[in-house]
Amino acid sequence: MRILVTGGAGFIGSHVAAAYIEAGHTVFVLDNLSTGNIRNVPPEADLVEGDITDRTLLAALFAEQRFDVVSHHAAQMNIRVSVADPVLDARVNIMGTLELLRQSVAIGVRKFMFSSTGGAVYGEQIKFPADEEHPTNPVSPYGVSKLAGEKYIHYYGREYGLPHFIMRYANVYGPRQNPLGEAGVVAIFSSLLIKGKQVTINGDGRQTRDYIYVADVVAANLAGLATESNMTINVGTGVETDVVTLYEHLRQAGGSDLSPRHGPAKPGEQSRSVISPRRAKELLGWEPRIELEEGLRRTYQSFA
Repeated sequence: MRILVTGGAGFIGSHVAAAYIEAGHTVFVLDNLSTGNIRNVPPEADLVEGDITDRTLLAALFAEQRFDVVSHHAAQMNIRVSVADPVLDARVNIMGTLELLRQSVAIGVRKFMFSSTGGAVYGEQIKFPADEEHPTNPVSPYGVSKLAGEKYIHYYGREYGLPHFIMRYANVYGPRQNPLGEAGVVAIFSSLLIKGKQVTINGDGRQTRDYIYVADVVAANLAGLATESNMTINVGTGVETDVVTLYEHLRQAGGSDLSPRHGPAKPGEQSRSVISPRRAKELLGWEPRIELEEGLRRTYQSFA
Protein backbone atom coordinates (compact mmCIF):
# COMPACT_ATOMS: atom_id res chain seq x y z
CA MET A 1 0.00 0.00 0.00
CA ARG A 2 0.96 3.63 -0.46
CA ILE A 3 1.01 5.22 2.99
CA LEU A 4 1.42 8.85 4.00
CA VAL A 5 2.89 9.28 7.49
CA THR A 6 2.46 12.82 8.73
CA GLY A 7 5.02 13.76 11.36
CA GLY A 8 7.23 10.96 10.08
CA ALA A 9 10.41 12.80 11.01
CA GLY A 10 9.31 12.89 14.62
CA PHE A 11 9.72 10.47 17.49
CA ILE A 12 6.74 8.12 17.07
CA GLY A 13 6.04 8.78 13.40
CA SER A 14 9.55 7.81 12.30
CA HIS A 15 9.33 4.46 14.09
CA VAL A 16 5.93 3.81 12.53
CA ALA A 17 7.19 4.77 9.05
CA ALA A 18 10.13 2.37 9.37
CA ALA A 19 7.80 -0.47 10.41
CA TYR A 20 5.51 0.14 7.44
CA ILE A 21 8.49 0.00 5.09
CA GLU A 22 9.73 -3.21 6.70
CA ALA A 23 6.25 -4.67 6.15
CA GLY A 24 6.63 -3.99 2.42
CA HIS A 25 4.63 -0.77 1.99
CA THR A 26 5.58 2.36 0.06
CA VAL A 27 5.91 5.24 2.53
CA PHE A 28 5.82 9.00 2.10
CA VAL A 29 6.67 11.25 5.05
CA LEU A 30 5.15 14.72 5.39
CA ASP A 31 6.86 16.84 8.02
CA ASN A 32 7.61 20.55 8.42
CA LEU A 33 10.71 19.65 10.50
CA SER A 34 9.76 22.17 13.19
CA THR A 35 10.30 19.54 15.86
CA GLY A 36 11.13 16.48 13.76
CA ASN A 37 14.62 15.59 12.60
CA ILE A 38 15.43 14.67 9.01
CA ARG A 39 17.85 12.03 10.33
CA ASN A 40 14.87 10.14 11.76
CA VAL A 41 13.27 9.66 8.34
CA PRO A 42 13.88 6.14 6.97
CA PRO A 43 16.07 6.36 3.86
CA GLU A 44 13.55 4.30 1.89
CA ALA A 45 10.78 6.83 2.51
CA ASP A 46 10.02 9.80 0.25
CA LEU A 47 10.22 12.96 2.36
CA VAL A 48 7.94 15.90 1.58
CA GLU A 49 8.85 18.95 3.64
CA GLY A 50 5.66 20.87 4.35
CA ASP A 51 2.87 21.67 6.75
CA ILE A 52 -0.40 19.81 7.30
CA THR A 53 -2.26 23.13 7.32
CA ASP A 54 -1.08 23.97 3.77
CA ARG A 55 -4.16 23.22 1.66
CA THR A 56 -2.46 23.85 -1.68
CA LEU A 57 0.43 21.53 -0.87
CA LEU A 58 -1.87 18.79 0.40
CA ALA A 59 -4.21 18.96 -2.60
CA ALA A 60 -1.32 18.55 -5.05
CA LEU A 61 0.36 15.82 -2.99
CA PHE A 62 -2.78 13.73 -2.55
CA ALA A 63 -3.82 14.12 -6.19
CA GLU A 64 -0.39 13.06 -7.41
CA GLN A 65 0.36 10.19 -5.03
CA ARG A 66 -3.14 8.71 -4.49
CA PHE A 67 -2.44 7.35 -1.01
CA ASP A 68 -4.20 4.23 0.23
CA VAL A 69 -3.65 5.08 3.91
CA VAL A 70 -3.01 8.25 5.90
CA SER A 71 -1.22 7.64 9.21
CA HIS A 72 -1.58 10.98 10.97
CA HIS A 73 1.01 11.66 13.66
CA ALA A 74 1.89 15.31 13.04
CA ALA A 75 0.74 17.47 15.95
CA GLN A 76 1.41 20.24 18.41
CA MET A 77 1.88 17.85 21.31
CA ASN A 78 3.19 19.98 24.17
CA ILE A 79 0.49 20.47 26.81
CA ARG A 80 2.19 23.57 28.23
CA VAL A 81 2.41 25.16 24.79
CA SER A 82 -1.30 24.47 24.34
CA VAL A 83 -2.07 26.23 27.62
CA ALA A 84 0.07 29.23 26.65
CA ASP A 85 -1.22 29.43 23.06
CA PRO A 86 -4.46 27.47 22.51
CA VAL A 87 -4.99 29.15 19.12
CA LEU A 88 -1.71 27.73 17.82
CA ASP A 89 -2.63 24.34 19.23
CA ALA A 90 -6.02 24.39 17.51
CA ARG A 91 -4.56 25.59 14.21
CA VAL A 92 -2.23 22.60 14.01
CA ASN A 93 -4.24 19.86 15.69
CA ILE A 94 -7.75 20.72 14.51
CA MET A 95 -7.32 22.61 11.24
CA GLY A 96 -4.42 20.41 10.13
CA THR A 97 -6.46 17.27 10.75
CA LEU A 98 -9.42 18.73 8.87
CA GLU A 99 -7.26 19.53 5.85
CA LEU A 100 -6.01 15.95 5.78
CA LEU A 101 -9.54 14.59 6.09
CA ARG A 102 -10.76 16.76 3.21
CA GLN A 103 -8.03 15.49 0.92
CA SER A 104 -8.49 11.89 2.07
CA VAL A 105 -12.14 11.98 1.05
CA ALA A 106 -11.31 13.71 -2.22
CA ILE A 107 -9.09 10.86 -3.45
CA GLY A 108 -10.83 7.95 -1.71
CA VAL A 109 -8.27 7.01 0.93
CA ARG A 110 -8.94 3.49 2.19
CA LYS A 111 -8.08 4.18 5.84
CA PHE A 112 -7.39 7.22 8.02
CA MET A 113 -5.30 6.36 11.09
CA PHE A 114 -5.11 8.93 13.87
CA SER A 115 -2.79 9.22 16.86
CA SER A 116 -4.88 10.67 19.66
CA THR A 117 -4.12 10.78 23.37
CA GLY A 118 -5.47 8.66 26.18
CA GLY A 119 -3.37 10.71 28.55
CA ALA A 120 -5.32 13.92 27.85
CA VAL A 121 -8.76 13.29 26.31
CA TYR A 122 -10.17 11.67 29.47
CA GLY A 123 -9.14 14.54 31.74
CA GLU A 124 -9.18 13.95 35.49
CA GLN A 125 -10.26 10.34 35.62
CA ILE A 126 -13.12 8.98 37.69
CA LYS A 127 -12.04 5.35 37.30
CA PHE A 128 -8.67 3.70 36.91
CA PRO A 129 -7.62 2.56 34.41
CA ALA A 130 -9.86 4.44 31.97
CA ASP A 131 -11.46 2.39 29.20
CA GLU A 132 -12.68 3.85 25.91
CA GLU A 133 -16.14 4.52 27.37
CA HIS A 134 -14.75 6.77 30.11
CA PRO A 135 -16.13 10.34 29.95
CA THR A 136 -13.95 12.67 27.89
CA ASN A 137 -13.42 15.94 29.75
CA PRO A 138 -9.97 17.26 28.80
CA VAL A 139 -8.31 19.72 31.16
CA SER A 140 -5.87 21.16 28.59
CA PRO A 141 -6.32 22.73 25.15
CA TYR A 142 -4.15 19.93 23.77
CA GLY A 143 -6.64 17.34 25.00
CA VAL A 144 -9.53 19.41 23.62
CA SER A 145 -7.92 19.65 20.17
CA LYS A 146 -7.16 15.94 20.01
CA LEU A 147 -10.71 15.08 21.01
CA ALA A 148 -12.02 17.49 18.37
CA GLY A 149 -9.88 15.63 15.82
CA GLU A 150 -11.54 12.37 16.85
CA LYS A 151 -15.01 13.90 16.49
CA TYR A 152 -14.24 15.20 13.01
CA ILE A 153 -12.95 11.78 11.99
CA HIS A 154 -16.19 10.19 13.18
CA TYR A 155 -18.12 12.79 11.21
CA TYR A 156 -16.16 12.10 8.03
CA GLY A 157 -16.70 8.39 8.57
CA ARG A 158 -20.44 8.81 8.93
CA GLU A 159 -20.93 11.44 6.21
CA TYR A 160 -18.44 10.21 3.59
CA GLY A 161 -17.75 6.60 4.55
CA LEU A 162 -14.10 7.25 5.38
CA PRO A 163 -12.69 4.16 7.15
CA HIS A 164 -10.77 5.09 10.28
CA PHE A 165 -8.70 3.76 13.15
CA ILE A 166 -8.12 5.97 16.21
CA MET A 167 -5.42 5.21 18.78
CA ARG A 168 -5.43 6.93 22.15
CA TYR A 169 -1.81 6.75 23.20
CA ALA A 170 -0.62 6.70 26.79
CA ASN A 171 2.71 8.44 27.54
CA VAL A 172 4.98 7.08 24.83
CA TYR A 173 8.74 6.92 25.44
CA GLY A 174 11.76 5.44 23.72
CA PRO A 175 14.71 6.16 21.41
CA ARG A 176 14.53 9.35 19.29
CA GLN A 177 12.27 11.18 21.74
CA ASN A 178 13.22 14.86 21.84
CA PRO A 179 14.85 15.83 25.15
CA LEU A 180 15.01 19.54 24.31
CA GLY A 181 11.35 20.46 24.78
CA GLU A 182 9.10 20.12 27.81
CA ALA A 183 7.24 17.04 26.53
CA GLY A 184 8.74 13.61 27.08
CA VAL A 185 9.89 13.32 30.68
CA VAL A 186 11.83 10.09 30.05
CA ALA A 187 13.95 11.71 27.35
CA ILE A 188 14.49 14.85 29.43
CA PHE A 189 15.53 12.94 32.55
CA SER A 190 17.79 10.58 30.58
CA SER A 191 19.56 13.42 28.80
CA LEU A 192 20.21 15.32 32.02
CA LEU A 193 21.41 12.26 33.96
CA ILE A 194 23.85 11.35 31.19
CA LYS A 195 25.29 14.87 31.41
CA GLY A 196 25.54 14.62 35.20
CA LYS A 197 22.99 17.40 35.70
CA GLN A 198 20.35 17.52 38.39
CA VAL A 199 16.76 16.77 37.37
CA THR A 200 13.84 18.98 38.41
CA ILE A 201 10.58 17.19 39.17
CA ASN A 202 7.44 19.31 38.90
CA GLY A 203 5.48 19.36 42.15
CA ASP A 204 5.81 16.47 44.59
CA GLY A 205 6.35 13.95 41.79
CA ARG A 206 3.46 11.76 42.87
CA GLN A 207 1.48 12.49 39.71
CA THR A 208 1.09 9.23 37.79
CA ARG A 209 1.20 8.34 34.12
CA ASP A 210 0.89 5.23 31.98
CA TYR A 211 4.25 4.83 30.21
CA ILE A 212 4.37 2.72 27.05
CA TYR A 213 7.45 1.86 25.01
CA VAL A 214 7.46 3.04 21.40
CA ALA A 215 7.91 -0.46 19.93
CA ASP A 216 4.58 -1.45 21.46
CA VAL A 217 2.95 1.61 19.89
CA VAL A 218 4.39 0.60 16.52
CA ALA A 219 2.87 -2.87 16.94
CA ALA A 220 -0.54 -1.27 17.55
CA ASN A 221 -0.18 0.73 14.32
CA LEU A 222 0.63 -2.41 12.37
CA ALA A 223 -2.35 -4.21 13.89
CA GLY A 224 -4.59 -1.28 12.98
CA LEU A 225 -3.33 -1.28 9.42
CA ALA A 226 -4.47 -4.89 9.05
CA THR A 227 -7.99 -4.50 10.45
CA GLU A 228 -10.98 -3.56 8.30
CA SER A 229 -13.14 -2.37 11.20
CA ASN A 230 -13.59 1.23 12.31
CA MET A 231 -12.57 1.53 15.95
CA THR A 232 -11.11 3.64 18.73
CA ILE A 233 -8.66 1.90 21.04
CA ASN A 234 -6.43 2.77 23.96
CA VAL A 235 -2.74 2.05 23.45
CA GLY A 236 -1.34 1.82 26.96
CA THR A 237 -0.27 -0.60 29.67
CA GLY A 238 -2.94 -0.16 32.35
CA VAL A 239 -0.15 0.42 34.90
CA GLU A 240 0.37 3.68 36.82
CA THR A 241 3.87 4.94 37.58
CA ASP A 242 4.60 8.14 39.46
CA VAL A 243 7.36 10.52 38.42
CA VAL A 244 9.53 9.85 41.48
CA THR A 245 9.52 6.12 40.74
CA LEU A 246 10.22 6.78 37.07
CA TYR A 247 13.23 8.89 38.01
CA GLU A 248 14.56 6.16 40.30
CA HIS A 249 14.40 3.59 37.49
CA LEU A 250 16.33 5.89 35.17
CA ARG A 251 18.85 6.83 37.84
CA GLN A 252 19.55 3.14 38.45
CA ALA A 253 19.77 2.44 34.70
CA GLY A 254 22.54 5.01 34.47
CA GLY A 255 24.23 4.21 37.77
CA SER A 256 23.78 7.80 38.95
CA ASP A 257 23.71 8.93 42.59
CA LEU A 258 22.14 12.32 41.81
CA SER A 259 19.01 13.21 43.75
CA PRO A 260 16.28 15.26 42.04
CA ARG A 261 15.05 18.65 43.16
CA HIS A 262 11.39 19.63 43.20
CA GLY A 263 9.94 22.67 41.48
CA PRO A 264 6.41 24.11 41.33
CA ALA A 265 3.60 22.09 39.74
CA LYS A 266 2.77 23.04 36.15
CA PRO A 267 -0.67 24.25 34.98
CA GLY A 268 -2.77 21.90 32.87
CA GLU A 269 -1.21 18.72 34.25
CA GLN A 270 -3.40 15.90 35.53
CA SER A 271 -2.77 14.21 38.86
CA ARG A 272 -3.39 10.65 37.65
CA SER A 273 -3.60 9.11 34.20
CA VAL A 274 -3.74 5.44 33.24
CA ILE A 275 -5.66 3.72 30.44
CA SER A 276 -6.93 0.20 29.89
CA PRO A 277 -5.59 -1.81 26.92
CA ARG A 278 -8.31 -4.48 27.21
CA ARG A 279 -10.26 -3.53 24.08
CA ALA A 280 -7.14 -3.64 21.90
CA LYS A 281 -6.35 -7.11 23.17
CA GLU A 282 -9.89 -8.37 22.62
CA LEU A 283 -10.34 -6.88 19.13
CA LEU A 284 -6.81 -6.93 17.73
CA GLY A 285 -4.83 -9.37 19.82
CA TRP A 286 -2.51 -6.48 20.73
CA GLU A 287 -1.01 -6.01 24.16
CA PRO A 288 2.14 -4.28 25.44
CA ARG A 289 5.22 -6.51 25.53
CA ILE A 290 8.02 -4.34 26.93
CA GLU A 291 8.14 -3.97 30.71
CA LEU A 292 8.85 -0.49 32.05
CA GLU A 293 12.30 -1.18 33.49
CA GLU A 294 13.46 -2.83 30.26
CA GLY A 295 12.05 -0.02 28.12
CA LEU A 296 13.68 2.62 30.29
CA ARG A 297 17.01 0.80 30.12
CA ARG A 298 16.85 0.69 26.32
CA THR A 299 15.85 4.34 26.16
CA TYR A 300 18.63 5.48 28.50
CA GLN A 301 21.20 3.55 26.48
CA SER A 302 19.98 5.18 23.27
CA PHE A 303 20.82 8.60 24.74
CA ALA A 304 24.18 7.55 26.17
